[in-house]
Amino acid sequence: MKILALCGSNANNSFNEALLKFISKHFADKYDFKFATVKGLPMFKEGEDAPEAIQTLTKEIEDADLVLIGSPEQQHSVTSALSSALEWLSCVTHPFKGKPVAIVSTSPMPQGGSRSQSRLKSLLTAPGFGAKVFNGDEFMMGVAPTQFDDNGDLKDESTVKFLGQFFGEVDSWYAQVTK
Repeated sequence: MKILALCGSNANNSFNEALLKFISKHFADKYDFKFATVKGLPMFKEGEDAPEAIQTLTKEIEDADLVLIGSPEQQHSVTSALSSALEWLSCVTHPFKGKPVAIVSTSPMPQGGSRSQSRLKSLLTAPGFGAKVFNGDEFMMGVAPTQFDDNGDLKDESTVKFLGQFFGEVDSWYAQVTK
């Protein structure tokens, strides 16, 4: 399965980017990952054609079997950078129509981006998107600064084990929604 790991953060030293990179490395023998980020994408402008960077991201989403979004939380919602990218993708290019999407998140706060995930799930099923969003177990990792070692690996084996369970559920769901 080809998975586009899309980081919804434009922060330097993003914990969600670190999580997606760990996932990509840890599950490299099972999935074919490609990394993408909203960092550096132009802000959405209504009535404008999609800039080249948005067209590139559109193609990457279309080429993926599944999109895995790492979504940080900002003011109980998704980041402004992710929101802007999603506006381009829902108003201009529409690559999410029928696309399977799973969401993970991490945050310095204990709740691990839970409200961001809820908001993002709502957005991705709205008109203009039409994504197929995974709603099984959720992976939300809190207190991110303490979770990674110096190599970018997760320190807690139970967290890594839960990631395996999470992807097992995603695989089962994916088989059902792509019949």
